[in-house]
Amino acid sequence: MTAADMKLVVVGASGRMGQALIRTVHAMDGAKLHAAVVRPGSPFVGKDAGELAGLGPIGIPVTDQPLEAFVEAEGVLDFTKPDITVEFAGLAAQARIVHVIGTTGCSAEDEDRIGAAARHARVVKSGNMSLGVNLLSVMTRQAAKALDATDWDIEIVEMHHRHKVDAPSGTALLLGEAAAQGRGIPLAENAVRVRDGHTGARVSGTIGFATLRGGSVIGEHSVLLAGEGETVTLSHSAIDRSIFARGAVKAALWARDKKPGRYSMLDVLGLN
Repeated sequence: MTAADMKLVVVGASGRMGQALIRTVHAMDGAKLHAAVVRPGSPFVGKDAGELAGLGPIGIPVTDQPLEAFVEAEGVLDFTKPDITVEFAGLAAQARIVHVIGTTGCSAEDEDRIGAAARHARVVKSGNMSLGVNLLSVMTRQAAKALDATDWDIEIVEMHHRHKVDAPSGTALLLGEAAAQGRGIPLAENAVRVRDGHTGARVSGTIGFATLRGGSVIGEHSVLLAGEGETVTLSHSAIDRSIFARGAVKAALWARDKKPGRYSMLDVLGLN
């Protein structure tokens, strides 16, 4: 590590993504772990962050005091829960640091509060931090723009592990937004998330979502464009959580010298 390495805080450090983030920060050039934060009263408080993540001792004790952890930090990596993310957004704004958010399931009110924090912090928020998924979103937008909505139907199918608590996934919604942007329509007014019983014929121009849950699947997403006599499928499979962790660290490094504001992974990757 060098003096120029970006000092990053990992919150939700005891979770699967938190541990993956610790390992990734430790391994990537240009970044170093400044602190690892867990929920108040966690049994992991005081343990070595490296041991928690399977690295062996690295000399950084796990803490449940985020305010102290943010002092002198330059960025925070956050894949927690909406209410916790909103709390961290306020702290990141106070500290004027980078806040990378991979948390999904945020409400409109949560988004407003995160947006307010972005007046002082550099916020990078995305439903998915991987390069592949963001490329998929660009292709989805282009395909939706190119194919006539009266002749082509769009369905988004996603599957995740049994422990995921929000549906559709943040990635599925990201893809749905890309499809809606391609067609020039608002997603909220054209999304179909549930079909049950006698639904009648599919409404032309709508964007459908199908949600599957089971096992240990990290994340599988497909965008089906179905026309008369042919179907085009765009898909992405995640086989290792490290792809999200690497994307998050890359986002933090990218945002380090940016002005306060809200950004996406498309900005980070130059795809916007």
